[in-house]
Amino acid sequence: MSDVIVAGVGMIPFAKPGASAPYHEMGTEAVKLALADAGLGYDKVQQAYAGYVYGDSTCGQRALYHVGMTGIPIVNVNNNCSTGSTALFMARQMIASGALDCVLAVGFEQMKPGALGSVYTDRPSAFEEFDAAADQLIDAPGIPLALRYFGGAGLSHMKKYGTPLDAFAKVRAKASRHAKNNPLALFRKEVTADDVMNDQVIWPGVMTRLMACPPTCGGAAAVLVSERFADKHGIGKEVRIAAQAMTTDTPSTFKAGDMMQLVGYDMAKEAAGRVYESAGIGPDDLDVVELHDCFAHNELITYEALGLCGEGEAGKFINDGDNTYGGRIVTNPSGGLLSKGHPLGATGLAQCYELTRQLRGTAGSTQVEGAKVALQHNLGLGGACVVTLYKRH
Repeated sequence: MSDVIVAGVGMIPFAKPGASAPYHEMGTEAVKLALADAGLGYDKVQQAYAGYVYGDSTCGQRALYHVGMTGIPIVNVNNNCSTGSTALFMARQMIASGALDCVLAVGFEQMKPGALGSVYTDRPSAFEEFDAAADQLIDAPGIPLALRYFGGAGLSHMKKYGTPLDAFAKVRAKASRHAKNNPLALFRKEVTADDVMNDQVIWPGVMTRLMACPPTCGGAAAVLVSERFADKHGIGKEVRIAAQAMTTDTPSTFKAGDMMQLVGYDMAKEAAGRVYESAGIGPDDLDVVELHDCFAHNELITYEALGLCGEGEAGKFINDGDNTYGGRIVTNPSGGLLSKGHPLGATGLAQCYELTRQLRGTAGSTQVEGAKVALQHNLGLGGACVVTLYKRH
């Protein structure tokens, strides 16, 4: 398999539930932006993958038909919070295999306010085994599902390594410092670690409200092409997907008896390891990372899963400022999910948008100087994890 060119990316500003356009309009707009960025018409797209979680079947067609009706295959993708990157993964595979030369990935989500929950309550949940394992590991009655999982993972790290609660607050404060420079972030107000610690407590000793990302609506898209297609159509080849891996749960998810494993620590570690091996690099070669910070707790444990620091060393990594500008690896220059929000289907492609601009050197006030190698991590419970390595050519 050869490298795949990121020809164009597009993203619309994310919005609070009830304040956005309908899902299909958000998807349409993101696709138009990505095509314009690539300098291509929709007639050049040979196949499309449309990612969303909350919606009926064929919502992808509903969004794409307003860009064009060319009869191409449109595949609808749902993989929980990793949906956008799963669409990207499938698009990249088609090009890397030589099957196609121009493929579109789009993600969008129109969400409701409040904590995530099941839509179909008349059948077994995909989380039944996860819930049963969580019930054995933590005592958190009344805590909503996502908060219980990721807060529990953070609590596990605290118990194992003595990580203080304010380490998560520092992660959230860092996100706000980055987001103030990102016009597409929903929350751009800078907060301090003390502000985070003093915010509304939603799990005593484990989490305050500001440590959790909000439900959000939005859309993002990417156009991927082969090198021969780029040469034929005069498309810039600055940014390439040099390696990518997708993993799902292994027996350790349930057998380890650890909330960190239950929320995908091992999935992320395995995916990152495959990517590093495939690309022939290590985490020390990275300049910038966009990772799945649905909660500050998940950002902290993901530093270790991706090898940005050693196991048990995330607290020091944060305290030393190695996760921000001037440090070792700038993480979530966009402000991450904590500041942009998390429209499930769009999140992975919004990460792609940010990192593509970083490697092009066009990220404006969020630019990481001299960025040449970037890593993306997008995680969905239930579960799936996609890790993608981008390089500037």
